[in-house]
Amino acid sequence: MAHSVCTTQPNSQGGRKTPLTSYPTGSLVAFRLLDDGEDEDVDWAYECLVDEIVDTAKATFPSFERFDGWRGREDRILLRNAFADCGISTWCGLAAIWLAERDDAQYWEADFYNPRTARARHWLGQVSGRFIDLFGELRLVGRFSNGEAIFERSRSNCDTGS
Repeated sequence: MAHSVCTTQPNSQGGRKTPLTSYPTGSLVAFRLLDDGEDEDVDWAYECLVDEIVDTAKATFPSFERFDGWRGREDRILLRNAFADCGISTWCGLAAIWLAERDDAQYWEADFYNPRTARARHWLGQVSGRFIDLFGELRLVGRFSNGEAIFERSRSNCDTGS
């Protein structure tokens, strides 16, 4: 059966096969489907997810402030603190919600005078488990050489029936 590159298909273990969306190199990534295959307005679903990410992340990690920016052309920054950016990248219905050490001129200039990199990596290590618990609905199982990836529902979602 032929299928479009932008479709997700179930595999025999209840996982999904989809092309992998971009996200910043070295980032902590939580994956979700942007839609559930219903006749849902994808733009509306995207905006709802963005609002959820902003509200949840700010409530959980109070140091984050709303930020409107981009890393390259595909990775949208939603929140920023002294150490990290939190953002979203999407492709073909798959959303990558990511947390990455800042990589902007102001950060590196400040790091030159008062090193932040070690503290940033320590902070990211401290919050990583909570971040994945909050936003991860899918777990990346593996990738094919053509760029497609295999995902399965995360254990926390399977346990709660979500």
